[in-house]
Amino acid sequence: MDLKKSNKDKDLVLVRRAKRGDYKAFDLLVLKYQSRIAGLALTFVKDRHLAEDIAQESFIKAFKSLESFREESAFYTWLYRIAANTSKNYLTSKKRKKEYSESEILSSEEASVDIFDIPGGDSPEEILAANNLREMIFESLSNLPEDIRTAISLREFEGLSYEEISEVLDCPIGTVRSRIFRGREIIQEKISPLLDNNVMLIRQSKRI
Repeated sequence: MDLKKSNKDKDLVLVRRAKRGDYKAFDLLVLKYQSRIAGLALTFVKDRHLAEDIAQESFIKAFKSLESFREESAFYTWLYRIAANTSKNYLTSKKRKKEYSESEILSSEEASVDIFDIPGGDSPEEILAANNLREMIFESLSNLPEDIRTAISLREFEGLSYEEISEVLDCPIGTVRSRIFRGREIIQEKISPLLDNNVMLIRQSKRI
């Protein structure tokens, strides 16, 4: 049985129970996705506690709007779309788009997932080079336009498919592919010098 389909079906059973007034069923959905929704919110705001508040608000909105969920898509893609919109609305209402720094988020321990596979090594030089490369990736990501940054975050951090991201962002798959391709291209251009240096260090260490 397809694992993703099975997961979607299990969520659907809980959703239908929740629609009939089974609060515990919705609690199970909250427990299942709360960390991932908070992680998504963290890509928009710089504070972990604030991200958790936004996640909680997203679940409240989802519960109140549960009857509008048509069950045609996976529950979590519908939920992600709500969370993304809630995060954006927060930034807009508080006029904080220019006040928060994604670089602070992406360089923190809570956002330690790598976008690219970074060649590593054991020597101090190799470790330092890998850390510098990682910081450059996060800095480059934080400077991307919001639509591109969100698409890449959903793909690289959350592991969503292009189809799922299309549902979350409510845009064509072709647009999703274009945004992700463009974002990776920009980041790759920024990190190429460091990446080449990192690979060279590892090759040199293997010769010793």
